[in-house]
Formats: sequence, structure tokens, C-alpha cells
Amino acid sequence: MNANEGDSHFMPQNHQSSDYVSSDDGFQQRHVQPQTSHVPFCTLESSLATANCTTHNPPSSLSFSPISGSSMSQQDSVSDNANGSPVSATIEDPSDLKNRLREIEAAMLGPDLDTIGNSDNGYPGDLSLEPEKWRGVMETPRGDLKQFLIACARAVAENDLIAVEWLISELRQMVSVSGEPIQRLGAYLLEGLIARLASSGSSIYKALKCKEPVSSDLLSYMHILYEVCPYFKFGYLSANGAIVEAVKGENMVHIIDFQITQGSQWVTLIQALAAMPGGPPRIRITGIDDNVSAYARGGGLHIVGQRLSRLAESCNVPFEFHSVAMSSCDVELEHLDIQPGEALAINFNLHLHHMPDESVSTRNHRDRLLRMIKSVSPKVVTLVEHEANTNTAPFFPRFLETLDYYTAIFDSIDVCLPRENKERISVEQHCLARDIVNIIACEGAERVERYELFGKWNSRFTMAGFRPYHLSPLVNATIKTLLQNYSEHYRLEERDGILYLGWKNRPLVVSCAWR
Repeated sequence: MNANEGDSHFMPQNHQSSDYVSSDDGFQQRHVQPQTSHVPFCTLESSLATANCTTHNPPSSLSFSPISGSSMSQQDSVSDNANGSPVSATIEDPSDLKNRLREIEAAMLGPDLDTIGNSDNGYPGDLSLEPEKWRGVMETPRGDLKQFLIACARAVAENDLIAVEWLISELRQMVSVSGEPIQRLGAYLLEGLIARLASSGSSIYKALKCKEPVSSDLLSYMHILYEVCPYFKFGYLSANGAIVEAVKGENMVHIIDFQITQGSQWVTLIQALAAMPGGPPRIRITGIDDNVSAYARGGGLHIVGQRLSRLAESCNVPFEFHSVAMSSCDVELEHLDIQPGEALAINFNLHLHHMPDESVSTRNHRDRLLRMIKSVSPKVVTLVEHEANTNTAPFFPRFLETLDYYTAIFDSIDVCLPRENKERISVEQHCLARDIVNIIACEGAERVERYELFGKWNSRFTMAGFRPYHLSPLVNATIKTLLQNYSEHYRLEERDGILYLGWKNRPLVVSCAWR
């Protein structure tokens, strides 16, 4: 559907039906038609090295069977090879898919735990649950997966080891990477709980970062998620709309993107600025990113710069790209190459929650970056974040928040992709599972997925000296047009110039701007 004429300054036509993906020749439009794929995929592995998370010390008496002890064959398992790529089995016979899925789940969750009565299970002989606690566990409705997950997390939080063992053995029979949304989410939550108990959460998260599929496959999975759910487009459109309004009439615009990844967000912005009355301004984009995103790109930031430069040239837009290949924690003002006379726009798109705050580090990079950016007087700062609290909440409330938040995410994916679609399974494993495991299994500096609610972001920006820059009704109307192409269960809400995108009654992503 074409954008109306009033939207043309920040959203090109046909934006909802296609995206720009990378190629050697620049950005190309690509239409995604998800279908059952034969691309190999890998699973989480709890049998990786058991380096402890920074502040979590599980009881040493707990003995869980490692995942490597499963019956999964050599070719199905993820292994270390020369280039760090995963080795997976290719499914030749589609009728064998269900059996393969069960093998995957067995590999991910491991064999059944030893029975409670086994004298070799590592438990002290006098360990027993208080009667009322055991009664509460046993009264959990049979088949109620959500309540079993909650009961297991509570038992983990209270170190009720016998209850943990029994609940995990029950949960293994209830979760499935190809089942209903709660079953799929449950598989990854259970993986996180087991990793937490085995002190392997940090190792799993780091290994999952490096044991990705080949970069072209990972990019494909990310693109599928981008297409089937509007969360990323919501963030791009709302942030770009605020930037275009803030830099109207400027001759030189400098955009600093603190996690540029593929640079896809700036395709539509360059096209919009090219159509500005009186001609486009001179655009400089500073792209900041570490080597984690380089894997999906298949190379360094220069790839993003080259492709954006070719696009800008085709639109007759004066353009310059400046790369800063480092973690945002290490960025200082001298790295940003800010020049006199530039109108600055700063972009934090689903990134600032990765910065450690005062609860993790005395340096508090989350607030340090905001103060640093405020010192250069930007025209606008855009923030897109998860609307959830996984930062300072203790383990059990954090588990409940993660369960509630990702239940909505998995529900929304379920209406778009068939449950046994192999690409859907890969999307969830490679784009979502790592974050879930990190939130549940890790503590301290190792826990990097630290979402905060808008109220907390509001306090941080206000303390740094910013004031709200309300998004215009035009941005709101544009996103409503976008959502017409998705499920009716998506909800867009505007509160005092702040936009929330949610699924049914659960807000999931918030977008706001500051100056």
C-alpha cells in the first residue's frame, strides 16, 4: 500500500511490502514469502564449558545430565570446526521432520534426570521439601505448562532442589520447539533454567553468539523476523519521522547510529531527504558497531558504508559514511568526528538496554552515554526499546516478566508462520532464544539483555538534561497505515507523544524522542 502524500517526507511508497537487503551491488528490494525450508539449523547446547555467571552461585549438590549426553547423532550436533560455523543435519525426507524435531528437543534439554530416590543423584540424604511447599508443587494442574514453568522458576529461586528435579523432568515432556507458542517459549525458558542451575548461562550465551549459522542464513532469519512482525519497522519509521522533522531546513545533517547493524533503517531516510523541498541536505552517517554484527553482515562496517553511499549517489544526495568499529561502552566524543555546523541526530534503536548501568558497573555506561550526547546539543535523540523490566528485577520476578513478554512475542509470530515451518524454528532459535537464555541464566556483567520500562528511561533522559520531543500525529498515522498489513491484534497507543506498539493488551516496544 502506498503512503499518502503527506507521509512522503519520511516513508517511501510500498514500504510495508518490501525491505532492502544487502548485496554486492547495493540494496535490493526483496519480497519474503516464508515457506518450509531445508536450510540446516542448530540448537542451544547446555553442554558447553561451565564458566560461572558473575554473581550467580548455584548449589553444588545439584547434578544435571549434560545435553551432550543425549542420543543425538554426531552430524546433528553443533560442533567446533575451523571457521566456527555450525554443523547440522540436512533433512531429506519431509515426513521425518517431526522425528528430527524431537531429536532437537532431546539434544537441547538432555535426558531425563535421575529419579529422586536414586542414591547417586548427588543430593544429601536429609534434604526434603517442607510439606506445604511439596503440596503446592503437586497441586500444580497437570498439563498447565505455564504454571509448571512458574513453579519450576520459584523452586529454582528458593533452591528447592527436589522440586526442581521433578518439575524439570515433567517440563521436558511438555515443551516443544514446534508446538504451540507457550510450548516453544517453554523450551527456551527451560533451557535457561537448566543453564542457570548448571552455572553455564554465560558459556551458552557466548557460544550461541559465535556458533551462528552461516552469515547469509542468519541474515535471512533476521529478515524473516523483520517482515513477519512490525516491531522493527515500527522503530525505524517512528525514529526516522522524528529525525526528518527535527532537521528540516538544515544544510548538513549528521546521524550517529549506536548500533547500525545492516544500515537498513537509513535507506528510507535517505530517500525521504532526497525528496525534501529545496533539495537534500548533505548527510553524514556515523555507524557504531562491534564485531558481533559483523558476522551477520559478512564483513566490517565498510560494507554498510559502501552500500549506503551507492544508494545516496543514486538519489543525488551528498553523502559521507564514518565507521566506528567498537563497543558503545568504549565510545568517546573524539570517536564521533562531529564537525561545526552539523545538525546532530542520535539514534538508539533497541540498543541502549545492552549498556551496563549503575547496578552492574560503577562507570554506568548507560547514563554516561546520555550525558556525553547531551554535551553536543543534538537536534534530536531517538530511543526505541523493549517495554519490559529485566534489568534490576530479582530472578523470580524477572522470570515472570520474561514469560509474559515473550509469550506475546511468540503468539504474534504464530499467526504468521506455520508451527512446523523450519524457517520459523530457526528464526526463534537464532533471533530470540539467546536473549531469553541470557535473561534467565546469567547475572552481573554477563547478563546483557537488561530491558527497562519507559518510566525508567524517562528518568534517565531527564536527569541527563533532555526534554521530550513529542512525535507528531503524522508519524502515528503512518504507523497505523503500516499495521493494516498485519494482524488486527497489534495495538498502537500514543501517550503524550510517546508511541507504544503491543500485541493484544501487552505493550512490547516503545518509541520516543528527546532534545
